[in-house]
Amino acid sequence: MERDFVALAGPIFFVLIALELWVAHRRGQRLYRLNDAINDISTGILMQLTVLVAKGVIVAGYFWIHANFRLADFPSDSAWTWIGCFLGVDLAYYWFHRLSHEINFLWAAHVVHHQSEDYNLAVALRQSSLQPFFSSFFYWPLALVGFPPVVFLACGAFNTLYQFWLHTRTIDRLGPLEAILVTPSHHRVHHGRNPVYIDKNHGGTFILWDRLFGTFEREREEVFYGITKPLASWNPVWANLHYWVELFEIARKAHRPIDKLLTFLKPPGWFPEDQGGFQPPPPVGRDPIQFDPPYPRALRGYAILQFAILVGLTIPMGMLKESLSLDIKWAGIALVGWGLVNLGGLFEGRAWSLPSEAIRVFVSPLVPLFVLSGPPAWITAGFLALGLPAFLLKQASLVPASPRRGGEPSGGPAEAGGDAALTRP
Repeated sequence: MERDFVALAGPIFFVLIALELWVAHRRGQRLYRLNDAINDISTGILMQLTVLVAKGVIVAGYFWIHANFRLADFPSDSAWTWIGCFLGVDLAYYWFHRLSHEINFLWAAHVVHHQSEDYNLAVALRQSSLQPFFSSFFYWPLALVGFPPVVFLACGAFNTLYQFWLHTRTIDRLGPLEAILVTPSHHRVHHGRNPVYIDKNHGGTFILWDRLFGTFEREREEVFYGITKPLASWNPVWANLHYWVELFEIARKAHRPIDKLLTFLKPPGWFPEDQGGFQPPPPVGRDPIQFDPPYPRALRGYAILQFAILVGLTIPMGMLKESLSLDIKWAGIALVGWGLVNLGGLFEGRAWSLPSEAIRVFVSPLVPLFVLSGPPAWITAGFLALGLPAFLLKQASLVPASPRRGGEPSGGPAEAGGDAALTRP
């Protein structure tokens, strides 16, 4: 199944991220910020956890249509079936991806992937928890045509995995391949918030669709990454919800009932006339990074360790999800989600984050003892307890510095390694 392949590829993703870090270090490039990279991967983990409990709902429509309404029977052992299905998957992905940039309610489910102001392989893992529920409809015509579910899921997995390597600045243009395949150069354009780059290069594997349907753009000027209004948060849950909140607020303020509906159907930047009308994307400034709050140096090692523990809990959950009971899944989701939100709060300097983290590191080793039995309970509890010593040793220096607003100069004492003790609510 598509997400099973992606879960199995998790360790490979981290090896390739380490390789990109090494290449960037050799070249003297700074491609990663710890807080941003952890936030990128955190949103991807939340998406995987959502799929953990909702995979059946997401793919049920495809299976049902294929079982009851397929127009033909394509043999799964035919090369032409696989070629046709892959082309169909990539075309369906193009239209889903394109419309996700042109319709507000779809953008609300896709914007998560574009929030990072960095561009690296960790950004490839930055995914929305809600997007799979919206994207699934675009693939139903393939079920109606008659492509077998096993072929569809495998082609979808390859299409997803192919896009991982596109999220890098370490690879330049690739000559003749640029005419056929989506390359890192093409996808850098897609992630740009430069007005000339917005809503361009939507293809997953083949750039031919963009050339055919008029959405192609070459990489010309320096790319400034992120969204036009920065998220300004390291909270992975808020990353999934913030644009929905904005849309509902616009709809609430709209006077005409039709404008309340159009708020969700119009493109990003659209506002009712009584709220100022359409607002085009602003030109980019001189600073490519709009949100970069400082944090104490002591937080780095602690965050890396705790994040590694959370990832170490998530990967086997994804691999073994078919054999896990629903209560175990929900317990794992609660523990991992809690930890990821806490780490985001610590990086932002939120006043609630340190008490919440203290409770989590003491409570989490106890949870497996209530939901598991036998050796798995004690092994999991011991694994989660690895975070306790780090918290006890560093608790006095884990209160991050009060972050600056986006656009202010960097280099404060906390970013340089000081342990400033200011927090915000």
